Amino acid sequence: MTIRIAAIEVSHWHALNDAAYLRHLTAMPDVELVGIQDTDAALVANRAAAVKNPPTFTDYKKMLAETRPDFVLALGRHSQMAAIAHDLLDAGYPFLMEKPMGINAAEVEAVAAKAAKLNAFVAVPLAQRYAPFAVRARELLDAKRLGKLSHIYVRINRPAPARYQAWDCAWMLDPVESGGGCLRNLGPHGLDMFLHLTGEDAQVIGAQLSARAHERPVEDYATVILRSTSGILGTVEVGNGFPRDGTDGEWKIAGRDAILTMKDGVLKLSTAAGDEMLPGTDVTSSYFTTLRDALERWQKGAAPQISVHDCARVVRLIDQAYACARRSR
Repeated sequence: MTIRIAAIEVSHWHALNDAAYLRHLTAMPDVELVGIQDTDAALVANRAAAVKNPPTFTDYKKMLAETRPDFVLALGRHSQMAAIAHDLLDAGYPFLMEKPMGINAAEVEAVAAKAAKLNAFVAVPLAQRYAPFAVRARELLDAKRLGKLSHIYVRINRPAPARYQAWDCAWMLDPVESGGGCLRNLGPHGLDMFLHLTGEDAQVIGAQLSARAHERPVEDYATVILRSTSGILGTVEVGNGFPRDGTDGEWKIAGRDAILTMKDGVLKLSTAAGDEMLPGTDVTSSYFTTLRDALERWQKGAAPQISVHDCARVVRLIDQAYACARRSR
């Protein structure tokens, strides 16, 4: 069966860059991109030209009415996301929406509540759960090879803020539109990893922000300190400070008996017996798998692996971190 998909507000850079959703969808033989939309007519035409020229629209409600897709990819400015999600839920469309799904926890929680009431399919592409680090960490935890957990560390330092302007997404540098900088955008990956691997709730116990490097209205560096319900500690460090296309990144889960790390493309398990090396991946390589898994779960009538409810837990922590950083400043 061909899955007919429409994409909303493709001004988001993930339409073509990094996650590259439109490129992945057009590469899937069982997917037809029946329409893409953005309020900027010139921009949506440029996006379409890069992916086999699907029909373009400037009004997403008109696009949905005319194309009647089976499934929707929802992007957009962070300030638009919650309203788009409510419209899709009200219209009965299953969809995948880019994080953070809103500019604060109240917006995302309202979407989650409606999705629960309607038993709707709302997936969120927190793609690092599909990466080798998370997969291997889950295996080790299930086999009880790590021992009692001590701490989890995540660092994701991506290229400078100028990339957003180069990708027609200057809105990311406007706190009114974006709801924040690297913490709002990159923070969900690290915070979700902490919640996913601990299997517990968490609280922010410390946070700091900086815009010193690039002097933009939104932060280009953030550190968040977490503590899980049982006392597992977490540090999530995110930034827009890498000097070229690439990532300064590291992922670590440490227990009494072993430490698993992923750094510089190498996945390493350290135990008393020595080190075991495995190939790793970069932070953008899991998005095809994430998209495919969401579509296949929807086709089977199953719930998404990562949903709006997971996103709401993460955004609550982001709001806590911003509040903590303001107090400390």
